[in-house]
Amino acid sequence: MIVSRTTSKAVGRNASVLKYDLLTAMAAHALALGKHEQRLALRLMALMTARYNWARDELAMGQRDIARVWNVDERTVKREMAKLRAMGWLEVKRQGARGRVTEYGLGIARIIEDTRDAWPRVGPDFEMRMSGTPEEDVKVVPLPVRGKVVAPDLSSGTEWALAQGVLHSEDAGLYAAWVQGLVRESRAGGRLTLRAPTRFHASYVSTHLQARLLKALRGVDEAVSEVVISG
Repeated sequence: MIVSRTTSKAVGRNASVLKYDLLTAMAAHALALGKHEQRLALRLMALMTARYNWARDELAMGQRDIARVWNVDERTVKREMAKLRAMGWLEVKRQGARGRVTEYGLGIARIIEDTRDAWPRVGPDFEMRMSGTPEEDVKVVPLPVRGKVVAPDLSSGTEWALAQGVLHSEDAGLYAAWVQGLVRESRAGGRLTLRAPTRFHASYVSTHLQARLLKALRGVDEAVSEVVISG
């Protein structure tokens, strides 16, 4: 994920998963803080999931409506929104006037910077995605492949079968060397577990290809949030 510092908007190929990653980073960050900071983060997350327009970077919601969502009075809303502006997590795009509510944008660049310490606790694939580490920087050892690499069977329609098809089309050699041998073991919520033929294979894929596997999986099933390699 790449964030433009001038526009505070997500750009690039991974922008489609920004909302989930940003909410995850905020939650992991807040859970390491005190109850007041946790509540403030939760309140902003509630507004983001309820009313924030991601395409336009716009939150247009009156204090009375916010008070209902938060189950507080309007005085509390004023105080908490002021805190969020002071933190840089909310930015005023257009000041409210008679008959018109204030429009806010998210301070995405600031949120990303403030939550950076929490990324490793979520996982290495998440940290790589949030830091914008390009896939080209990941060194994957190619293995010799003889003959034509047969495309995977997609008939089962599982998220892993479809993701294998994507990975095969992107790089047949890489698929044959490291992906073809991975077997779908289980799925629990957003976590998909794949079984590798050996412990070394599992360790290597987890270190060098986990982010790429997750990207392919989320391309066919956005509900997948984590991929685990066992071996």
